[in-house]
Amino acid sequence: MHSVEKAEVQKFLETEIPEIDAERIRIIEWRPSMNYYKESYVKLLSAAVEFIKRADAENRTAAVFGKRWVRNFFKNLNLLNQTLLYKQTDIPVIVTGSGPSLEQAVPVIKETQDNCLIIAASSSVTALSCGGVTPDIIIATDGGNWALRHIYPNYRNAAHSPIPLAVNLTAALPSQCAATPQLIINDGSFWQSIVLHELGLPSVIIPQKGTVTAAALELALILSQTNIYLAGMDLSVSDIRTHARPYSFDSLLSDRACRFTPFYSESFTRSTLLREGGSMGIYRSWFKNQIETWPKRIFSITDSEIFKNGIPSGEAVAKKRDNFNTVCVEGEPSIFCKRGASALLAAIKKQNYSGILKKELTPLLFPGENKVTEKELEMAIKETAVKEAL
Repeated sequence: MHSVEKAEVQKFLETEIPEIDAERIRIIEWRPSMNYYKESYVKLLSAAVEFIKRADAENRTAAVFGKRWVRNFFKNLNLLNQTLLYKQTDIPVIVTGSGPSLEQAVPVIKETQDNCLIIAASSSVTALSCGGVTPDIIIATDGGNWALRHIYPNYRNAAHSPIPLAVNLTAALPSQCAATPQLIINDGSFWQSIVLHELGLPSVIIPQKGTVTAAALELALILSQTNIYLAGMDLSVSDIRTHARPYSFDSLLSDRACRFTPFYSESFTRSTLLREGGSMGIYRSWFKNQIETWPKRIFSITDSEIFKNGIPSGEAVAKKRDNFNTVCVEGEPSIFCKRGASALLAAIKKQNYSGILKKELTPLLFPGENKVTEKELEMAIKETAVKEAL
């Protein structure tokens, strides 16, 4: 089985098995087939195991953050004054994560930034700015409040206007975003689509992958017809360094550092926890499959642990042009939350919608529970959504 076929198997599983309980699912093998298919059998089994591990990681994340995602979604509706419409580009795209190797890539990105579209994960913006690089768009998908530390610098630099955002509305966003054009990311769920359709808000569909760097790559594949270059997407730890410097969270460690808890000791502890967490390895495998699927289109700016492609020389580069159009929203954003929640509550009462909405929203609002009534679901939506309209 080639790498392309392996990626196709995982895509098939994602489509046909959108939600799984990894604790209950089992892979049933027929070992005689391994003697006949040999390596193809092993690779197929590996693809299925990787899918289950990734789905399990995403389910565990949803169980922890589900209510917060729904609350963020409705809260962020009231921050939408301008949305972005995108146009496909025929220039190269650079996608930046915040891995340690980004430091090596920043000088290269700075030299080519006028001829490339730069999509930056919010966690990489501080390091890019320090190196003199201004992204074209910042992508934010993390629902945790700590993620706000990555976005605040976009509003503290008086030298330029805030950079446009590509955001999943389930992300934690500061109130300053109300003044920034936003490219809305819809994860493809029915409940999000109902609300966005009711409010007439354009969006781009990118299914949740559990990590912002995966969403950034998916966005690059949508925006670009040509080559994509990756930087800082290590998904691994370099010694005790977990991220490129400077990094938004480093101040949390340095501020509390003392002779009993030295900064380097805290950094070692953080790097150890990330190594042992397991999620990096899961998403590293997904990225590796994606890269192998597009061997002549996706490349790495630096020779990192995962991506060994290098940069092809002599590529013709077109001049950058405007790839986004800003559109003012229709209606009053201050009541978007209330309107969206009302549309969702009305949809749940419809027989042909209630089943799928219950299936989508129950794991988010009632993690670990299966028997949830329609009434309970309505009350949970009112508690987490309508409250944000007040």
